[in-house]
Amino acid sequence: MYFTQRRRLRTKSETTYIKTLDKVETKLQRMKEQADAIRWFYDNDNLLESYKQALKLEELSEEAVLLTRVLPAYTGAVNAIVEVDKIVSDTIPVKIGFTAEGWFSVRIPALLPKKASGSADYIRSYLYPAMRRFFEGKPPVRFKDCVIVYRHVYDQSRPEREMRDHDNIEINMVTDIIAMYVLPDDNPAVCSHYYCSAAGCEDRTEVFVIPKREFSRWMAEEKRL
Repeated sequence: MYFTQRRRLRTKSETTYIKTLDKVETKLQRMKEQADAIRWFYDNDNLLESYKQALKLEELSEEAVLLTRVLPAYTGAVNAIVEVDKIVSDTIPVKIGFTAEGWFSVRIPALLPKKASGSADYIRSYLYPAMRRFFEGKPPVRFKDCVIVYRHVYDQSRPEREMRDHDNIEINMVTDIIAMYVLPDDNPAVCSHYYCSAAGCEDRTEVFVIPKREFSRWMAEEKRL
């Protein structure tokens, strides 16, 4: 007796799941090829070209991360988004809170890389869930007539670090997310922006929301941060 098994039809979600997996596999293959190129140029004493290829690898890895973060949800699993958010928060431990002076503060354990093009959705994927968890069950906070400070802290053991652009899509994305929780909006009538850089023991980005009347105090204390 011969049995035949009919393959069940895929749902729309499953089709998207497989298509996304295909994209992930393509990205991973390109990343492997890119890594080989990086090593080849390095082994042939072309550090500059190896560096350029390393930047391309970083861009590919960011794209792959975005795809892998949405992949579990396409299975239809009920807790997929919650579980992915937990993995992201454990991997990228964003610190959120208020200073002793009452200033709102966010510390991201990395510099915000400048993206010449494309999307900064990868920032939303880890910062927005962190902000949502922090403010869950808390009364709303609304700073008015304030200054948003971006303090880029560079690992002082890596002098080749370039200065950050003071207006790029990463900073704009972070500002938009913070504004959702602590500002009426982020127009110039509500807040000003201040950017600075400092050497430290590791790369990180610090963001503060400070009432304008207290900004001079923050400036005096900045070197001790």
